[in-house]
Amino acid sequence: MNEKVIAAGFGGQGVMSLGQLLAYAGMIEEKQVSWLPSYGPEMRGGTANCGVIVSDGLIGSPVVVGDATCLIAMNKPSLDKFEVDVISGGKILINSSLIKDKTTRTDIDAFYIDANTIAESCGTVKAANMVMLGAFLELTKTVAQDSVLQAFVKVFGENKAKFVPMNREALNKGAEAVK
Repeated sequence: MNEKVIAAGFGGQGVMSLGQLLAYAGMIEEKQVSWLPSYGPEMRGGTANCGVIVSDGLIGSPVVVGDATCLIAMNKPSLDKFEVDVISGGKILINSSLIKDKTTRTDIDAFYIDANTIAESCGTVKAANMVMLGAFLELTKTVAQDSVLQAFVKVFGENKAKFVPMNREALNKGAEAVK
């Protein structure tokens, strides 16, 4: 297994958290991981993306450019910028709540997930990143959902553990959206 993921969107959509949780869950499962964030100085509202690699073998470079196995696009500018970086046969997960266009790629598998609406049904639109992560996990089986939820508490602290049930629901609904 060697998943190379680009997660991208506006600052504040949780793409960095998505990447951190995926990488940390990989560490929990004793896999090789890297997480490389990239974001503008604007913070909320500016562009943000990260590259995550989860592998059974050693990782030579943390950079994911031109060889991503999956793109998780939370907004249209991210889809436009990064869809070319997905390998033929890869996957593109598209937040159809904010992206009305379809991907131009015909050599990949595209999944359109109404992440914002699904997240709202879980209690907050802020869980859209977890909906997308749940869809990704269902499609790739890169790590277990339980590992992501363990990582959630480790990354955000015990005082945020009260949000685990809502995030579990978001992961599950994201998985259901691509079944």
